[in-house]
Amino acid sequence: MFDVLQTKLGGVFEKLKGRGSLNESDVENAMSEIRTALLEADVALPVVKEFISDVKQRAVGSQIIKSVSPGQQVVKIVHDTMVSIFKGEEENHDLNLRGEPPIVIMMVGLQGSGKTTSTAKIAKSLSNKNRKKVLMVSLDVNRPAAQEQLAILGEQVSVETLPIIQGQAPQDITKRAMSAGKLGGYDVIILDTAGRLSIDEQLMSEVSQVKKVANPQEVLLVADAMTGQDSVNTAKNFNERLGLTGIVLTRVDGDSRGGSALSMRSVTGCPIKFMGIGEKLEDIESFDAERVAGRILGMGDVVALVEKAQEVTSEEEAEKLAKRMQSGQFDLNDLKTQLQQMNKMGGLSGIMGMLPGMSGLKNKMESAGVNEEMLKKQIAVIDSMTKSERTNPKILHASRKKRIAQGSGTSVQDVNKLLKQFQTMEKVMKQMRKMGGKLPNMGGMGNPFGGGNPFGGSNPFGGGGFPGLGGR
Repeated sequence: MFDVLQTKLGGVFEKLKGRGSLNESDVENAMSEIRTALLEADVALPVVKEFISDVKQRAVGSQIIKSVSPGQQVVKIVHDTMVSIFKGEEENHDLNLRGEPPIVIMMVGLQGSGKTTSTAKIAKSLSNKNRKKVLMVSLDVNRPAAQEQLAILGEQVSVETLPIIQGQAPQDITKRAMSAGKLGGYDVIILDTAGRLSIDEQLMSEVSQVKKVANPQEVLLVADAMTGQDSVNTAKNFNERLGLTGIVLTRVDGDSRGGSALSMRSVTGCPIKFMGIGEKLEDIESFDAERVAGRILGMGDVVALVEKAQEVTSEEEAEKLAKRMQSGQFDLNDLKTQLQQMNKMGGLSGIMGMLPGMSGLKNKMESAGVNEEMLKKQIAVIDSMTKSERTNPKILHASRKKRIAQGSGTSVQDVNKLLKQFQTMEKVMKQMRKMGGKLPNMGGMGNPFGGGNPFGGSNPFGGGGFPGLGGR
């Protein structure tokens, strides 16, 4: 996510951080490199010009040049400018759910942008986090099985959908939905409108008529971040015709450039309200300008990391595991649980992307083969063990390891790496008990995945150990 922009800007900042002081020429050169980085990340030219102008204005005179830490000062100014563009005049990017229910949310966008999936993701979030009674409605009568698709997604996220009546026009379905929403006591109705491969008069006329019937509180454009400048033009056209209230940016996890987020917010003036960060129905985040700017600039997003950890494990489960670890009862079943939780949190790359200053290390980890596939491989190894082997790994002699490797489609070396990792963690647990339950400094442990630290130095996750390994 935002890898190109993060890498390019990170390179600029690294040069500046090594300087004891900066002169005006240094600042000018930095602005030129930042401009190039933004353009290469697919940020629209007018937005780049505005961004550089704002940064220069904030950095006027001696503010940076006489700074105690000029490199950090440049980062802060760029960060504040980015936050300012993302926020615009609005501090709050949350959905507007105030008013007499049912509140109507209308989803619009081109075909293939991810409208139907985003509808289900938002409905799930409103239902689970906001405790709202939600009704999803498909108005797409053109795309084959579009209405059935939403009905299936509704079952998966436990959100009701309006029953399908074949042959009804979108406006008639909308009227039926409004009536059902009031009679059924729903808090929110989400209308999933039809899309086209490109913007045309028929599409705009249809969504305009639906808007008149529904009088929605929110009109959200669902746009694919990977389409770059095309998504910006789409947003501009929809906004001019419909008056958007917000944007849902999908496939952000696949958008390595990251420029569309900055461009769309600036060009349309509409706040980005959600980001789709994966294929799973829970993979959606409310947009937070400070946190997204922090991610782009390599500052991480610890708040998002904590939120994800809370989503994948309950406090009761975390306390139960912590007690087992402190009492020395930690076994391979517990390790498997931790690996699964890490997978749900976005895998290693997802976790690393949310930790401050870890963007460079993330790339090194991936090149060294420390990735999501490794997590899946380790889980497969544990799954291939018997119940007694998981609870008592000491009985794993050569023939058993060979059988486990064959059953999991791995090698004996992979089995040994996992066991070495487990043994390292066992030592930590023993140290914890001696220290009264306090987690010791893991600086000397090296890589927690066995085989020493492939990146050199001590454990990259600091004294607190590896996130996800050892409760919350």
